[in-house]
Amino acid sequence: MPAAQKPDPCNVASLGTDLKALRKARGLTIIELSSALGRSTGWLSQIERGMTQPSISDLNRMAEKLNVGLSFFFGAPGEKVTDDAEIGLIVRAGSRRVLGTAEEGLIEELLSPDLAGSFEIIRSTFMPNTQSVEVKRRNTEEAAYLVSGGLEIWVDGTWHALNTGDSIRLNGQAHKWRNPYDQPAIAIWVITPPVY
Repeated sequence: MPAAQKPDPCNVASLGTDLKALRKARGLTIIELSSALGRSTGWLSQIERGMTQPSISDLNRMAEKLNVGLSFFFGAPGEKVTDDAEIGLIVRAGSRRVLGTAEEGLIEELLSPDLAGSFEIIRSTFMPNTQSVEVKRRNTEEAAYLVSGGLEIWVDGTWHALNTGDSIRLNGQAHKWRNPYDQPAIAIWVITPPVY
């Protein structure tokens, strides 16, 4: 990526808070993650406390070890928080952190300012005629409201069809999804504890 187009990482304090929340959600100690990254515990602790910012190559390794896309650590291209009073409080529509791609079938945007709270809010766009590859089971409670489109969700062996306006709650159950329709499906999720 040319230097002129390289996105700026999100606020250092927010990055540290989110990194710590992701690490804990993955069940990793600071020692385990720093070892996996080939870095010192002190270095990782400084990042988690917002005292220093990692390099792009460090962010790449972190994203890989924490199973998130590199884009998670960045705001939307060209969008910056211009008012420090908004940090940790407001997420502007053009500044959401994005996970996934249309090619993968699922694009998720973090609507929460960070992962420091007891829950996160995600906007998921399920692309037409796509489906998840694997079954997921997370130690979370999740609720979703289908804003538009149609979606089918498999929960513990049974498929359920959701239409616009329907909602669903998952409490640690095995699940996967498919969108067999010609239109995207958009859902808003509330997940506790945060996992992204």
